[in-house]
Amino acid sequence: MPRHPLLKPYLALAAVCFFWGTTYLAIRIALESFPPLVLVSARFLISGSLLVWFARMRGLYVPRGRELASNVLSGFLLLGVGNSSLVYAELLIPSGMAGLITTISPFWLVGVEALLPGGARLYAPTIGGMLVGLVGASLLFTGDVASHAIDRAMLNGFLILQLGMAAWSFGSIYQRRQSGKAHSVIAAGMQQLAAGLLLLPLAIGLREHRIDWSVRGVAALLYLVAFGSIVGYSSYIYVMDRLPVAVISVYSYVNAIVAVALGWLFYREPFGAKEAVAMAVIFAAVATVKRYSQRAQ
Repeated sequence: MPRHPLLKPYLALAAVCFFWGTTYLAIRIALESFPPLVLVSARFLISGSLLVWFARMRGLYVPRGRELASNVLSGFLLLGVGNSSLVYAELLIPSGMAGLITTISPFWLVGVEALLPGGARLYAPTIGGMLVGLVGASLLFTGDVASHAIDRAMLNGFLILQLGMAAWSFGSIYQRRQSGKAHSVIAAGMQQLAAGLLLLPLAIGLREHRIDWSVRGVAALLYLVAFGSIVGYSSYIYVMDRLPVAVISVYSYVNAIVAVALGWLFYREPFGAKEAVAMAVIFAAVATVKRYSQRAQ
């Protein structure tokens, strides 16, 4: 019986949906042992080196010249800035809430695409959906409604994540507009290695605090290397070349659900009526933005 031509891309998408959702918890555990930049740099140095080593051993084409430069820039934006922002945000907010907030990343993708030359313009329903989504997100950092209190840690974490999502969006769009001869998984390895090397001087120079070695922390780091970077990120780059963006975008919903569930299960992170309403509003707004953006295109 012939194999469906899209079986591998859909299996890769399933890996992105599940494993990236688990990385929010793994980051929180790893932060118990490693400073943020040390964690990010070590993670991508190890995963990127392994993927590039694999490519060299198999005699596969490795990017060079202009293609290498574009991979370095993509790696810096997507991983150097994007992932570092997530890690710093998890110092302030629960891992599940970080996963839920990053669900609004399509707002940045749509906005950045509209700003860049040749991008699709924004229409009223899209803008309306984005505003509704931001209202849903704002519920997460409102504290006691009666006293009009604001959860400052949640607000600061939200703002840090916006920086990361903006960099991720610019990097994703830039990457999609580039052409290259390297296999997508090898390109992902070069991006990870570039991000790890670029962050290494900062990780050493800032000396945020000493590493507290523990089996738990090292295991979390190795999990991020294996399933967050080698499996998850490589699968993401792979499906970006083979499936429609509308299909790929489902991963953000699944990631949020997995992150919230694991955060509650392992750390008893808060998830009550306010968080449930915020999740429903954000999901509905993201679906609206995606629907009208695709219709406009």
